Amino acid sequence: MRLIPLPAFGRRRFDSLTPQEILALAIASEEEDARIYALYARRLRESYPATARIFEAMAAKENEHRRRLIELYRSRFGDLIVPIRREHVADFYARRPVWLMETLTLDRIRAEALAMEREAEAFYRAAAARATDAETRKLLGDLAAEEVRHESDVEAMAAELAHSGAATEESLAARRQFVLTWVQPGLAGLMDGSVSTLAPIFATAFATQDPWTTFLVGLSASVGAGISMGFTEAAHDDGKLSGRGAPWKRGLASGVMTTLGGLGHALPYLIPHFWTATAIAIAIVFIELWAIAWIQNRYMETPMRRAVFQVVLGGGLVLAAGILIGSG
Repeated sequence: MRLIPLPAFGRRRFDSLTPQEILALAIASEEEDARIYALYARRLRESYPATARIFEAMAAKENEHRRRLIELYRSRFGDLIVPIRREHVADFYARRPVWLMETLTLDRIRAEALAMEREAEAFYRAAAARATDAETRKLLGDLAAEEVRHESDVEAMAAELAHSGAATEESLAARRQFVLTWVQPGLAGLMDGSVSTLAPIFATAFATQDPWTTFLVGLSASVGAGISMGFTEAAHDDGKLSGRGAPWKRGLASGVMTTLGGLGHALPYLIPHFWTATAIAIAIVFIELWAIAWIQNRYMETPMRRAVFQVVLGGGLVLAAGILIGSG
């Protein structure tokens, strides 16, 4: 089909669209929705094949809607389709940019699909109410009813997957990916930032008894360790073979958590009174160590007793070493 240019008068209001423009808008919308569902399917196919097949079927249905709309358009207005899209209409719904799909979780993708179907239903009902001929009103009304059925399909998606056992497998795969991409490097960074900075920070604190100097040492150690850990994590594994996810995500998680781990017990030294700052910093250290042990138990399935022994005892020894070295 050929396209004819649409005069650039700015964004239009839906109520001002002609029947020809409404049908053209519906065609463009169905084309875009079909592509979005196809992209969802392609992204999910490797890790979540059951859900991917559902989105492939939804993309096929949207393409069938587009075909029916084009046939009606051709019979009423000929082969020249007005190139009007969602962004040309001021009060029309917009879709999420394609590049943001890569960051969506499986549950969020299902929620996005449900919202898409509800918005499409509302559009077809509004368009059918404005249709002036019986054939157009019938088709738009039928499409609105089909979008309602699609909503039910999306809502039933979780139940269907659960019944087949695929939901459990997909949930486990999603959890595993979350742990590999975010929790594991973040936990390594938090441990490194919390434990490795203990000795220099508390050695400086007890050697100088100067809160500001201690804070500067802690800040530099935390930021330096965060940058080093972040780049190391991102550079040593591209994630393609290990399946651990994008390097920048792992590097970000590791770098940020390393920095936060060190800053936790450096920030109290902004308090000018040395012993008050030190007491707060030591209390924060043990909160950090217990938090690390909890994360290991919660996400890495490390027995709590072992996690406490490894982290709290080890961190306590490093803390004591720093205090002894600074006091000597």
